[in-house]
Amino acid sequence: MLLGRVIGTLVPCVVYEGLKGVPMLWVRPLDRRGNPAGKALICADSTRMAAPGELVYYEGGREAAMALDPAFVPVDHAIIGIVDQLHVEE
Repeated sequence: MLLGRVIGTLVPCVVYEGLKGVPMLWVRPLDRRGNPAGKALICADSTRMAAPGELVYYEGGREAAMALDPAFVPVDHAIIGIVDQLHVEE
């Protein structure tokens, strides 16, 4: 699983049948220490609860497509859960 921070929302003008009601969110990938790592990407929010500013974990590829109901919808990334706390040891 990958770590990221939600930085915004996306409103599509055309929605695939299996993605109706699924929020699309901009997510900034983070490294193991919680620092930005790479370009922002769009994730389908399988939790339907994440909001801008929240720390989330997400998946990419086939695992992302399987995280939503119905499974195998056309997504590249999906938010799997919201992170309550990140503790990094020195």
